[in-house]
Amino acid sequence: MKLFNTLSGKNEKLRHNTGKFKMYFCGPTVYSYAHIGNFRTYLLQDVLVRTLEVDGYNPCVVRNITDVDDKTIRDAMKTGTSLGDFTEKWTKIFHDDCRALSIKPPDFEPKATEHIGEQIAMIETLIGKGFAYVAPDGSVYFRISAFDGYGMLSNLDKRDLKTQELDSGGGKNLADEYNRDSVCDFALWKAAKAEDGENFWPSPWGNGRPGWHIECSAMAKKYLGKTIDLHSGGIDLKFPHHENEIAQSECANGEKFSHYWMHINHLLIDGAKMSKSLGNLYTLDDIRKHGYSPQCLRYALIAAHYSQQLNFTFNNLVAAKNALGKLQKFFAKISDGSGIQKFKITVWEFFGDAFESLLNNMNTPECLGNIFKKINEIDSGTLGDDQKSNLSREFSTLMYCLGLTLDEKEADVEVPENVKILAGKRWKAKTSKNFTEADKLRQELLELGWNMSDSRESYTIEKL
Repeated sequence: MKLFNTLSGKNEKLRHNTGKFKMYFCGPTVYSYAHIGNFRTYLLQDVLVRTLEVDGYNPCVVRNITDVDDKTIRDAMKTGTSLGDFTEKWTKIFHDDCRALSIKPPDFEPKATEHIGEQIAMIETLIGKGFAYVAPDGSVYFRISAFDGYGMLSNLDKRDLKTQELDSGGGKNLADEYNRDSVCDFALWKAAKAEDGENFWPSPWGNGRPGWHIECSAMAKKYLGKTIDLHSGGIDLKFPHHENEIAQSECANGEKFSHYWMHINHLLIDGAKMSKSLGNLYTLDDIRKHGYSPQCLRYALIAAHYSQQLNFTFNNLVAAKNALGKLQKFFAKISDGSGIQKFKITVWEFFGDAFESLLNNMNTPECLGNIFKKINEIDSGTLGDDQKSNLSREFSTLMYCLGLTLDEKEADVEVPENVKILAGKRWKAKTSKNFTEADKLRQELLELGWNMSDSRESYTIEKL
C-alpha cells in the first residue's frame, strides 16, 4: 500500500514486515459530543486499518483518550462532578457513536489519567538530557531550541515564527494549544492552580498534571515501542501537537518517532468552517434526526479523498442514501445471505481496479467510482456459478474495507402534506421557468423548516 507521507511530502510504499504494523491515532478529548468533522478523521482511519488487514499487513492500533486537559477540567468543574465521572460519560457516548458508525475498536485505548507515571518518567528523562527545564512554579517546559529537528513535519522555520512565551496577561504561556504562527517552549507538566480544584497528581516538581502533548508520546512508547510505523490525526493537529510529539519522543528515546504520517483534511459545512455560533456543528444524533442512518453518514464522509477538504451538505446524504441503496440491491442479488465479511483474495477478477484505488493513497472516491462502473457492466451481462461466487467474495471484501455493512434501511422522514403540495408547486414553477414564483415558494418551504434540492429530473425534500 502507498500513502502520502506528510513527513517526506511524497507518496511512499508502506514498509511491510512479518510483524505488526504499529499505528497510533490521536483520539478524542472527552468533554462533549464528537462532531461529524471529528468522525471524518476516525472513519478514514478505519478504512485505512481495514484495507491494511486485507492487503496482508497486521495492523496494531493505539488510539488514546484525552481525559485530562484544560477543557475537560474546566467543564467538569462547571458541572460539579469529578473529572473521572465527567469524562467517563463522554467516553461512553463516543464509543456508542463509533459502534453505530461501524468503526473498529483499536487494539489499545489508553487514557491519559491512567498513565501519569509513564508521562512523569518521560519528563524526567527529558530534564536529565537537557531538553526540558523546571520553572519556578513547578511547571516543566520542553526547550524547543535544543531540538534542531523542530518543525520537520510542518516545514516550519523557527526563525520566521514569532514566539508566544507570554500570555495576554503577561504570564508564562500555559495553554495546551497556541496560535499557528507562534512557537513556544511548551508545557510538559503544568503546576496545579486553584481553578483546577482537586484535579492534580503528585510529581517530583510538585502537584500538577501533564500537558496535552506528552500523553501521546508516553503511551505510544508503552504500547508500541520507541519507533512506530504510522501516526495519524486530523490536519489541525500537525502543528503544534504532532510537532511536539516528535520533539519530545525523539529527544527522550533517541530514535525516530514515526516513519509515516497521515493527516486527514478539514470538513466544511455548506462552504463554512464548523462552529457553534453558525449552528452548523452537527453530531451523529443530529444526522439521525434528519432521517439518515449512521451508515449513510459513513458513506458521505468517506466518499471524498482524505487529503482534500470535504464540503458537507445534506445533499451529500441524499447522494449517499441513493448509493447505498444501489449497493444493497446489487449485494442482495449476488450474495448467499451471509452478510459482509472479508475474504483472502489472491487474484482479483472483477473489482481489482477498485481495490487498487484503495492501495494507491487510499483513493476512496476513485474506489467507489470503479465499484459502480463494474456493477453497471455486470448488470448488463450474465455470470456462471463460479464467477458469481468470486464476485460475491470480492464485493463483500471491498465493502468490508469501506466499512459498509449494507444491512440498514435508511429511515425516511415523514413529509407533511402541505410541504409536499408546496414542493410540487415550486417544481412546476421552476420547470415552467417561472423563477420568481419558484424562489418565493422555496422561501416558504424554508420558513416551514424544509429544504428542497433539485436534480436534473426531480427533487428531494429535506427537513432542516
